[in-house]
Amino acid sequence: MKFRCEECGQTHLKWAGKCQCGAWNSFVEIADVKKNKTVLNEPSIELHSINNNDDIEIPNRIHTAISEFDRTIGSGIVPGGVILISGDPGVGKSTLLLQISNSDFGGKKVIYISGEESIFQIKLRAKRLGINSESIGLSASNNLEEILALLNKHKNETQLVIVDSIQTIGSDNLDGSAGSVGQIKYCAQKLIEFAKTENIAVIIVGHVTKEGSIAGPKILEHSVDTVLHFEGEKNYAFRVLRSIKNRFGPTDEIGIFEITEDGLSQVKNPSIVFLNQQQPGSTGSIIFPSLEGSRLLMIEIQALVATSFLQMPRRAVIGWDNSRLPMICAVLEKHCKIGFGNKDVYLTVMGGFKINEPAADLPILLAILSSYLNISLPMNFVAFGEIGLSGEIRTPQHTPRRISESQKLSCKGILSAELKEHNPLVTQFKTVKEVVEWIKNLKQS
Repeated sequence: MKFRCEECGQTHLKWAGKCQCGAWNSFVEIADVKKNKTVLNEPSIELHSINNNDDIEIPNRIHTAISEFDRTIGSGIVPGGVILISGDPGVGKSTLLLQISNSDFGGKKVIYISGEESIFQIKLRAKRLGINSESIGLSASNNLEEILALLNKHKNETQLVIVDSIQTIGSDNLDGSAGSVGQIKYCAQKLIEFAKTENIAVIIVGHVTKEGSIAGPKILEHSVDTVLHFEGEKNYAFRVLRSIKNRFGPTDEIGIFEITEDGLSQVKNPSIVFLNQQQPGSTGSIIFPSLEGSRLLMIEIQALVATSFLQMPRRAVIGWDNSRLPMICAVLEKHCKIGFGNKDVYLTVMGGFKINEPAADLPILLAILSSYLNISLPMNFVAFGEIGLSGEIRTPQHTPRRISESQKLSCKGILSAELKEHNPLVTQFKTVKEVVEWIKNLKQS
């Protein structure tokens, strides 16, 4: 006999009260199953040449009524593909999937299975969203065998299956409660098997842990074709659907939505929204052209530097890498003699967005200097560049595209690292010392 932890999946030879993952009383007994050895004299599978000229029929992608969703997964859903979408509670996953269900799938049905809500609750949300389609079939069940029986009964008339969520589904063929590691693995495997066998697309909703990772075994993310993460701060209206893994499309694409009274609305051109929200005459504010997949987002970054009365001054960051802010401050102290030993530094990415590009170093440095020196930066200026520990400013990836897109949006100026070609709209910097001198000259002029 062996014992397996229902939280992390570790296997031990004897029972223990606490697992190495920190969970208490999570071990369940599992029986060792010995399989008879099978020896095949003749192989039951064949080898195929990758260079054969046989025509392979590639099924058309399924297009939904949500173009931002289609963009994120690569211009539509692949028949037979399995999509795992995760996100924090209340971010809008169920709302998004219900709006996707309202698409026209050529007369075929969408089966929406909920393990969290009753049929009445789903209909209330559909009424609020203005969804009243005869092609959407609803079911509420937590039993895998019941769900598979229902799907097999309607498989000939079904185009898409939505399961909300995998952590609430359990099987009678397996010990353990719904949401345990074994149950999640087994139920997901059966749903994936159904999708591949019947060539029907399946979207699975996954819960997240308090650390932000998908709850359950890591094999869940390996088994599905696409992993999407729906993110956004509750106090902001904007939501970002981000592609983490995609076998049939890009892995760095995003879709942007806005929470409204009628549900989730698509944001076609978010850059215009942020450019128009910048306040004239304010200090510590700059626009960063962030590259997300095939689109460029103009995101406002704000910084505040204030006198600190604490023994350890604060370094607070929202929407960016916490470890890079002290690095930027240290570079300014070392190479520009600007001290932050008695200063609190606050940094935020507006709109609830999160950025992780090294190209954000220069705009963040500019925002910090603007607040520290109390000098306003020019309106509708964008900045990008990576900062090294020796104080140099390096050219980031996709610089020509950032400049081109910024010019299309009628930006008045671009601040970047040194370029190979001269551009009258671009102010180029080699070191952080040049950036400090440039900002000080703004006050004099």
